[in-house]
Amino acid sequence: MIFEKMEQSDYEQLVFCHDKTSGLRAIICIHDSTLGPALGGCRFWNYDTEEEAIVDVMRLAKGMTYKNAAAGLNLGGAKTVVMGDPKTDKSEAFFRALGRYINSLDGRYIIAEDVGTSVEDMDMIYQETPYVCGISESFGSGGNPSPMTALGVYYAMKRTAKEAFGNDTLEGKTVAVQGVGNVAYHMCKFLHEEGADLIVTDVNEEAIKCAVEDFNAKAVSIEDIYGVEADIFAPCALGGVLNDESIPKLKFKMICGSANNQLLDQDKHGKMLNERGIIYAPDFVVNSGGVINVSDELQGYNKERATQKVKGVYNQIGKILNIANEKNILPLEAAEHLAEERIEALLRVHGKFSSKANNQINK
Repeated sequence: MIFEKMEQSDYEQLVFCHDKTSGLRAIICIHDSTLGPALGGCRFWNYDTEEEAIVDVMRLAKGMTYKNAAAGLNLGGAKTVVMGDPKTDKSEAFFRALGRYINSLDGRYIIAEDVGTSVEDMDMIYQETPYVCGISESFGSGGNPSPMTALGVYYAMKRTAKEAFGNDTLEGKTVAVQGVGNVAYHMCKFLHEEGADLIVTDVNEEAIKCAVEDFNAKAVSIEDIYGVEADIFAPCALGGVLNDESIPKLKFKMICGSANNQLLDQDKHGKMLNERGIIYAPDFVVNSGGVINVSDELQGYNKERATQKVKGVYNQIGKILNIANEKNILPLEAAEHLAEERIEALLRVHGKFSSKANNQINK
């Protein structure tokens, strides 16, 4: 059954990691390494079953392939999921055991933080392997990627606004923000500084309070965010929020946010948005600033260089919207087309004889 699923979407590798002493139970999935070593974060989640964890890691790894390819990175896609409670199960031995598993893959996979993991966790993994990004700044890295992810979302929003409103200024625009976590808070800061008006919601009352106090945002309930009068909707919390129930309520001209998998059904709900004249910026490109930032560490981190790369999300969104217009397809389809085209092109390049590769084999 697992091999059938791997064959359907051409997965390369699924690695099960167990360490009795520390209690580690993790799964590493490498989806595609055509463009380069596979980079993807480590999600620490209290999965109900092993089957649920396998499905999630495979879905996330494939998503990273498309994200990295569409962002123009020379990196493949992968992911790690750890089964357990991130509040109680973490330890140095735990992450060092995981680090050894990663090191055994000899550079095919590079890990970074994700939901449930932190910079400090990556530092412990770094004690066992160099194949890790998002470590502390004291080690010469970019540290917490949230501000850079937010910067990418901001520039993606500006380019999408150019498509929706004729220019890329966000001054005077009203943005409805669903979820004000680390990434969204920094995004709100950029928007506030440009002169946008903010409407926010979150399950965390403290997060709402901060947004209201710091950015003069208006707070609404979780249920009311979909129907507010605003120009832009920024989903920055859960996935699947664009669905049969929410889409008919929307009055926005465009959607651009940091949440993953915003469309519950990519084809059906992408078409529903298009029919309502709402431009949807593909989430895996919009939120690629974090992975672009951490990938710069592979060259020896330079903040100025990384910042310029992250701002390049503006141009990537532009390419995608142009492809969508030229081919009369949805933006999400255009983003996938861009990613698949890059992978296919590199497959053809890698299929040719290389004396360098041949010399390495003979060494």
